[in-house]
Amino acid sequence: MSTHGPATERPAATSTRHTVRHVVVLLITPLLMCLGMGMAYLGAFHAPHAHGLKVAVVGTSPRQQVLAQTIKDKAGDALDVTTVPDRAAARHQIMDRDLVGAYVPSATHPELLVAKAGSDTSATAAQAVFTTVADQQGVPLHVTDLSRLSSGDPTGQGLFFLLVALSIGSYASVAAISAGGATLRIGIRAAIGLATALAVSVIGTVLAGPVFHVADHHLAGLWGMALLYSAGILTIGVALHTFLGRWTTLGMMVLFVMLNFTSSGGIFQPALQNGFFGALHAFWNGAGFIEGVRGLLYFGSRDMGGHVLTLALWLVAGVVLLAAAALTERRTAAAPAGSPGPTPDRSEDEEQDSAEVLAEEEMGEAVAA
Repeated sequence: MSTHGPATERPAATSTRHTVRHVVVLLITPLLMCLGMGMAYLGAFHAPHAHGLKVAVVGTSPRQQVLAQTIKDKAGDALDVTTVPDRAAARHQIMDRDLVGAYVPSATHPELLVAKAGSDTSATAAQAVFTTVADQQGVPLHVTDLSRLSSGDPTGQGLFFLLVALSIGSYASVAAISAGGATLRIGIRAAIGLATALAVSVIGTVLAGPVFHVADHHLAGLWGMALLYSAGILTIGVALHTFLGRWTTLGMMVLFVMLNFTSSGGIFQPALQNGFFGALHAFWNGAGFIEGVRGLLYFGSRDMGGHVLTLALWLVAGVVLLAAAALTERRTAAAPAGSPGPTPDRSEDEEQDSAEVLAEEEMGEAVAA
């Protein structure tokens, strides 16, 4: 006679349904990541087009002014075309990053001045415009790059990939600290986070410097900005875990991948993006790091102070969030033992956090690839 009857099958079926439901709930986070990453990256990068790209024609004679106005009329809102008195003035404005390119007219040897270290894609866009102008004269355009890129970064985009490495090392560490240190006081978790930021910044600086030569000078300044950047992410992440719990991973992805990488200017400058990501570029921490390091390495530290301030303010925001999280945890711990409301299952939370660590590692590999 069979020992397996309806009473035995019902618990098995209930267990299966519970497991499937649990898996479906866990899948919500990666599916939202897929949606968010697709919207952010495709929204930011799928159709780059110029709007207000700042270029100039060298010379103030009526002929040069007419040329500048003609280019402006044909380009519409895509270009912001001005004139500068001479080549020296054009060079100065390009190295101050007030201009993307400056066209030096000539009947036989027209020249375009650019600084590819500021943005290779913006320089390429300016080159496309003035190549058309030179072609109409039937003469070749000579392009002069005023900046000196590092030997290991011929396109000037290596700093963006350094940003990716620092970001992944920082936000993935938040999941590890939150899972492994769930029973620690938030002050201890924050201290571990700052120590981790130090490690992440050293790793990034060594990789960018002596290993791959993306940066071949000012490594101390690069390390300082990397430390500020990583510390800001880790302090914010450790604090957010108090409020978001299992949704911290998704929140960190939104803040420091979806909105961060796309607005950093590492691939396209704001003049080649839509208004939303261009506006984020003005104050987001990834943009602060990219533009600050660019200024340090290639533009004589011009405007670097403002970008360092941006990174410092993100760290301050993290410290404020940590204080709020500490207050919240103290209030929770001081609540009467018999107060109403469900008490979360610690083992289930820790298991979920472990799943978040794995998800972070897998996502980090995907983004890095």
